[in-house]
Amino acid sequence: MNVIIIEDEKPSARRLQRMLKVVDLNAETMLHSVEESIEWFQNNEHPDLIFLDIQLSDGLSFEIFEAIDIKSAVIFTTAYDEYALKAFKLNSIDYLLKPIDDEDLKTAVEKYKGRLPQKQSVTLDFNDIKNLLVNPIEREYKKRFSVKVGQHLKLINIEDIECIYSENKGTYAFTTEGRNYLLDATLDELEADLEPDVFFRISRKFYVNINAIKDMVSYTNSRLQIKLNRFNEQNIIVARERVKDFKNWLE
Repeated sequence: MNVIIIEDEKPSARRLQRMLKVVDLNAETMLHSVEESIEWFQNNEHPDLIFLDIQLSDGLSFEIFEAIDIKSAVIFTTAYDEYALKAFKLNSIDYLLKPIDDEDLKTAVEKYKGRLPQKQSVTLDFNDIKNLLVNPIEREYKKRFSVKVGQHLKLINIEDIECIYSENKGTYAFTTEGRNYLLDATLDELEADLEPDVFFRISRKFYVNINAIKDMVSYTNSRLQIKLNRFNEQNIIVARERVKDFKNWLE
């Protein structure tokens, strides 16, 4: 069976590759962007099964299917549970919500292999998927965090957070009062909890609150430097591949 992984975060792709070996699937090919995937499909025999991340470094993965007529079966891997996952489940083999669980992966693979009854339609309407991605189902986002301060628990309202960032294997929220608080979650785990109209992930290390942005300055290599109202501990740089999406988010 020919299996490929399309995932922009290489450590996540390698982890999934190792997990697949446990369920007797070998994914030798790993692709990491829309552009790379389109080129690969143009020049290679299409696989039996694709493990597909929704958001890649240079765009959304449905763009691959707009460019190439792909009939392969698809199992979605995504951190975005707000994006009409029920619809994905009906029209693909399954979806796996990150971080991927061993048992969920096993169940999805068994569905594909036909061991469990499952409608395995692989004709995906990517125009519908595009509309769902652009207009996600309304959901409730996190309104506050509880953080430990000494022997006490403190509640931090989400509107009081200027930015959330990772440093030295920890995740911190910087507030409008100028204080840092350690959060009990990674940036990846927070992705589905933060309201996308308010928080944007400008790089692998930073989320910024749109209401805290004081200034934006052109930076080297077509990047942007963000200045917040109070946070000045380090440079906040929008990654080059995220500048276009960041500018669209601002509008």
